[in-house]
Amino acid sequence: MSVLWLDYETRSECNLPVKGSYNYSQHPSTQMICAAYAFDDEDVQLWWSHEPVPKRLADYFKSGGQIRCHNAGFDRLITWYVVCPDYELAEPALDRWCCTAAQARANCAPGSLEDVGRFSGAQMRKDHRGAQLIRLLCIPRPDGTFNEDPVLMQEFGEYAMQDVRAMRAISKAMRPLSELELQDYHVNERINDRGVLVDVPLCRAAIQYASDEVEDIQAVVTEVTEGAITSVRSPKMREWVLERVGPQAKELMRVGDKYSIDKAVRANLILMENADEIPPAVAEVIQCADDLWASSVAKFSRLADLADVEDQRVRGAFVFAGGSATGRASSYGAQVHNFTRKCADEPDAVRNAMVRGHSIVPKYGKRVTDVLKGMLRPALVPAKGHSLVVADWAAIEARANPWLSGVGDAKLDLFRTGADVYKVNAAATFGVSVASVDKDQRQIGKVQELACGFAGGVGAFAAMGRAYGVLLPESDARRMVDGWRRANPWAPTYWQSLESAYLRAMRNKNREFKAGRVTYLYDGVHLWYSLPSGRVLCYPFAKFDAEGNVTYAKAAWKPAADAKEWPRARLWKGLSCENITQAAANDLLRHSLREFDQAGLGTVLHVHDEVVIETDKPEEVSEIMQKIMCTPPAWAEGLPLDIEVQTMTRYGK
Repeated sequence: MSVLWLDYETRSECNLPVKGSYNYSQHPSTQMICAAYAFDDEDVQLWWSHEPVPKRLADYFKSGGQIRCHNAGFDRLITWYVVCPDYELAEPALDRWCCTAAQARANCAPGSLEDVGRFSGAQMRKDHRGAQLIRLLCIPRPDGTFNEDPVLMQEFGEYAMQDVRAMRAISKAMRPLSELELQDYHVNERINDRGVLVDVPLCRAAIQYASDEVEDIQAVVTEVTEGAITSVRSPKMREWVLERVGPQAKELMRVGDKYSIDKAVRANLILMENADEIPPAVAEVIQCADDLWASSVAKFSRLADLADVEDQRVRGAFVFAGGSATGRASSYGAQVHNFTRKCADEPDAVRNAMVRGHSIVPKYGKRVTDVLKGMLRPALVPAKGHSLVVADWAAIEARANPWLSGVGDAKLDLFRTGADVYKVNAAATFGVSVASVDKDQRQIGKVQELACGFAGGVGAFAAMGRAYGVLLPESDARRMVDGWRRANPWAPTYWQSLESAYLRAMRNKNREFKAGRVTYLYDGVHLWYSLPSGRVLCYPFAKFDAEGNVTYAKAAWKPAADAKEWPRARLWKGLSCENITQAAANDLLRHSLREFDQAGLGTVLHVHDEVVIETDKPEEVSEIMQKIMCTPPAWAEGLPLDIEVQTMTRYGK
């Protein structure tokens, strides 16, 4: 099959980072400056906007093969909404497009063309001059005109051609996307194209409430600190808090050899509710900081900016294989994967009060920011006459983990029979019968399940416990960890088999070693692992360090500009177990999304273990989702699955 390598340079009055690629591509001022392209391994060509369309390019658009671009979603939209209408060209169908950024992420490398070049050490790397040229030529000047400097334009054309060379060289050096991965990418793009409807008036009202709240918060902080701090964004705040809290609170603020007042620290300090450790005035300042830094406020603004001016839908939210270690999708723009789980009890009533400018505290919450957090999910709604059907797998990771081990049948039987696994954990820990486990003990059993499944120890239990209001001394936390392992004897055996398999693979190049249902292979450069679905992932550029640990280049960690080597992380049995479990759970999601796509169902959102479909036939769709999501694919035979399904008029939890 022939391949067209393609890269556009464009300009517009529309602000791309703010408005997103869908609004940008459809803005009337958006124009192509030039297109750099190459067929297969031929030399790169350049087509300027003022020139006639190259006949070979026009013919290929009409009836050619695959089109490969880096971040192909953007180039596809520019083709559909700018190039094809302006030059009367045939519109290449979605399934002809292939994204080399998605290919990089599927190979556990960074998605950025600049970063993947540095990551892989390829000879062809993205030209840093490009960012400067984009600022000079693609963004209008203050008077609204564009820079037409011929020297800069010539340089810009060379830059575009170099991007195509870099993209092609890097893509050819990587494992190509499998047919199934490419199909999943196209499913992801159809979900992006469909978009999700946003309640824009609600978002605008939330932005106004947040703006008013900022002034009140700053005033409270100034008063409580007697003028020592006039803004919680001040670096002085951390020191002010540190000087006034007790030793336990100080320990919670410690991150490595420094002290922090970040989101996780603030949450832990607020949960302490100990006046000896955190005096009331200090607690109020910490709460004010948490309110002011609430990410939900920024998300409302982002949703409003990204919403299409005609139909108020936000499109392009999902990045295929954005989680490079597992292949899970990530979010762009709307950032739906980071939405708070908190939801208002009466979202319609709160919404009506907000858009009318009525008081929302204390009727709907103690603080404005609390109310806003609870309205973020409900800002996503179905079209008129439709509903959102929301289905999520029950305890998917807790089920997938023992199934992947190949020796966890006893744990799987608990799920098959409907037993309460949290009570089973607690019973083994406290030495009581399952029937006599009380509410507090069951909560500990839940924390055990969430914290210990990936070889988590005392630290993991303590961190998860704080999130669920379970605060125990270290000695008791150790007892909880040991209790979970007694209730789940399959787990330590599995963790050890994983470690043994990847270590043996590292020492025996090109030989396969199995652990449970996963196979490892080291090819001399990357440590690969194959999932039961057949999908493969890797730990890139794996090697032993001086202490005999396996380390690898971690795609998510971006190095400094002058760094000589990409940052490396250590592989250990708990991490390998977590990666495998989350990757396998993602394979279940991909399978279901494909099935929904083939059935013509309108998926608008998906978040790890949850799928949201917009429909005017909610009962029928609920039954279809139940059947598809609870029927494991052939490769997952024996994995017990269950889902919870709700029909909503606003997205919730």
